[in-house]
Amino acid sequence: MAPSPMADIEEKAGFYGVVSREHGAAAMSQRTRRRLLPWLACLAITLLVFAFGQTTVCGRSSALWHGVPEPNASLDHADVKGEPLPSVVQTVRAKHLAVEPIPVAIRQATTTPSAAASPTVLECFQVAPPVLTPNGASYQASESDGSEVFLDAGSSVPSETCTVLLMEHTFAWSYGMPFIGDYTPPSCAFNRVVMNFTVTSQGRQFDRLALMYLGDTEVWRTSTAEPVQPPGIRWTYLKDMTEYLSLWKTPQKLIFDLGNLIDDKYTGPFNTTMTATFFTAEDASGAAPPSDLVIPISKRQAAANAVSQFTLPADDATNTISFPRNARRAVFSVSACGQASEEFWWSNVLQSDALAFNATAGAFPAFSPFREVQVLVDGQLAGVEWPFPVIFTGGVVPSLHRPIVGIDAFDLREHEIDITPFLPLLCDGAQHTFTIRVAGIDDTSGGPAELTATVGDSWYVTGKIFVWLDDDEDSITTGDKPVVQALPPTINLSHATGQTANGTNETLTYTTLVQRKFIATARVKTQKSSGTVTWSQTLSYSNKGSISDFGYSQINDLSVTGLDAASGNRVAYMSDYSYPLYANQTYSVSDQGNLTLHAHLVQGKHVLVAGQSVFPNGLEAFSAVPATAGGRFAGGSLLATTKEGTASFFQTGDGKNSSGFGSSNQVMTFGGMSASGALGNRPDVELYFRNVTAVNGTVVYDRERLAGVGGGSGGDGGGGPKGGVAHYSDFAPAKESREGGGAVRVFRERNGEDEMERANRERAVVRQRPRLMRDGEGLRRWE
Repeated sequence: MAPSPMADIEEKAGFYGVVSREHGAAAMSQRTRRRLLPWLACLAITLLVFAFGQTTVCGRSSALWHGVPEPNASLDHADVKGEPLPSVVQTVRAKHLAVEPIPVAIRQATTTPSAAASPTVLECFQVAPPVLTPNGASYQASESDGSEVFLDAGSSVPSETCTVLLMEHTFAWSYGMPFIGDYTPPSCAFNRVVMNFTVTSQGRQFDRLALMYLGDTEVWRTSTAEPVQPPGIRWTYLKDMTEYLSLWKTPQKLIFDLGNLIDDKYTGPFNTTMTATFFTAEDASGAAPPSDLVIPISKRQAAANAVSQFTLPADDATNTISFPRNARRAVFSVSACGQASEEFWWSNVLQSDALAFNATAGAFPAFSPFREVQVLVDGQLAGVEWPFPVIFTGGVVPSLHRPIVGIDAFDLREHEIDITPFLPLLCDGAQHTFTIRVAGIDDTSGGPAELTATVGDSWYVTGKIFVWLDDDEDSITTGDKPVVQALPPTINLSHATGQTANGTNETLTYTTLVQRKFIATARVKTQKSSGTVTWSQTLSYSNKGSISDFGYSQINDLSVTGLDAASGNRVAYMSDYSYPLYANQTYSVSDQGNLTLHAHLVQGKHVLVAGQSVFPNGLEAFSAVPATAGGRFAGGSLLATTKEGTASFFQTGDGKNSSGFGSSNQVMTFGGMSASGALGNRPDVELYFRNVTAVNGTVVYDRERLAGVGGGSGGDGGGGPKGGVAHYSDFAPAKESREGGGAVRVFRERNGEDEMERANRERAVVRQRPRLMRDGEGLRRWE
């Protein structure tokens, strides 16, 4: 085990502990992407690894140039008997702070990149809204020396908090060996839980997937950043875990699964520390109170000290359970992400085109670039999730994600499906089945395209059911069986290949358009209410793909939009979301043998949440601040973020000179909506804003506002190099120390136009959001 990172971190982190995890779910399966210039690509990526401390491996095939370990490594999680780590409880009498009318205002940091890398720990981070802690709204910020710190906005502090050390562990060779610990509830009173996960690592290693369980219930899914050479990297992520309050109130077996490997090539362990802080605070965010019960839908292997995720399509992801008969509301939460050949599912091709470039680049992963995660109750569809396309820190080109990791990479989003219309069926005292499936599209049957019953390897899925109970334990929920309107989705496909004179496929263009509507409704009678409850979903998917250069260049322009709503029996919930993604990836070799790798990535996430959500809506951190409290945001919260990056690698034909470059910018706005709900693309009141730019691993610009205080020109407060946000053309490519020599910029294509500028010009306009209107008990669109 590597030395504990606590001593170094406590100096800067204070209340915020230390923790880490990895993304290795995909790592142990051979990715079946494509054989891309086997020896030249391997040589180039190997140089990139040694130069920047990244880990990308070229096997026989690769997925979007995201390296994987040897295919003979096993992903099976053996039953192991880890030694439980006793809980360490520290009760802190927190001093009272004066209540400020508005929290900390504005921060700006600008750093000039130096020619040589600074010998300091690289602080990685995910741009995220503030989290409610005992000290108020805590948010992450960059210091002038490049370090990342957490700052607190002023609010009243509870008189007592308890901090529990959940885990302090090094994940080295850890496949099949999750951390096992015993959690004991602290002695202080609490109604809120915030978790701190801090990780350090150095050396060469892949990104790894990590899953955390309390017993058989998955409670968090995260992934790791890819380390660099000493002194390495560090990151901290704060996570509100209050939705699992019923689990935190009782002793639990804590299982943290972060599969990693260490050998002479992959040298980076992950040194992790996880703490949980328990405290009491009012919550005027409008989200649902924590449920009375959480029922896992998983493999249920905690008793054997094993992990509990299903791996699809190999497993049958089904549980059979008896439901509590006095349930008044139930929400199914899905946690799902693709691994191995399914990690970049959104870049897959139609089934009929899987072998279009088999003679040149190799077979492509198929079943279309569309995925649907389905939840079934007794074999009947109860709702769906169209997943967010998470890009992990080794994805596409690793330098895209350092130090700003991809959207949701440290905190994978779960999806809520309200199954309250099924309560009259579930509360009958009988056994009922819950199933999770993942579907793609098949266009090879000879008839219309249809959803598949299987996809490629692999999807890691679990579920859980949040249940709210009536006060009377003898009460039995009754009503009518649900009426479900779930016609198959509308699927429209098109594709065309372009060939050379000798019939070899050179290009492929394809379009995938999918739409679905789902409604489940029933009359439900509980102890205190009776009426019609409804769960509805309206979803739209578009993916325009283009593959050229005989399979070595690819563009995907993707959009997922959805509107979910639950209403009836004093419950109202709505989530309106969109996930745009543009990815352009290219391998090219000139007549002189010069090799160029290039990627341009633009990804967004826009989520409006209103009503009684299960998971935190982000307003919790501001509900204790007088200026932003008091039910002012009855219309919910809106998060809008976009991350854009470019990364390149260049090597001369003689192999003597090479250079690499990576830069990214992310802008996030988070705020509250008034009851009138005049939306557009911005919240009624801005609560948090961050605009951060990194070039070659260094944060060169960072602008933050909290609770709407601050300002400036240009919509983000101005400042930074050249009087504004740093532009990619301000910085030269980084020379690789091992090879020496100079290199020209590799961002411009043959026609001389800047690829990023052209993509910005061609990108579609973000859709306008409808107004949110109240209709009795529920929430609906204003048509």
